[in-house]
Amino acid sequence: MDLNDVTWRKASRSGENGGNCVELAGLPGVVAVRDSKDPDGPVLLLTRTVLRTAVQSAPRTY
Repeated sequence: MDLNDVTWRKASRSGENGGNCVELAGLPGVVAVRDSKDPDGPVLLLTRTVLRTAVQSAPRTY
């Protein structure tokens, strides 16, 4: 899948100093997920349902 022309987004709270952030890109039928510190690295392709379940299952750290 060609991901060269997709629009990547990251959380507005992530700031510009790096950190533990991921970027998301909406594609037909899936969401692409990558490490914001390694934009040329591996990309996960997840269905919206799987991504939603993963986010809802993650422990909350406030």
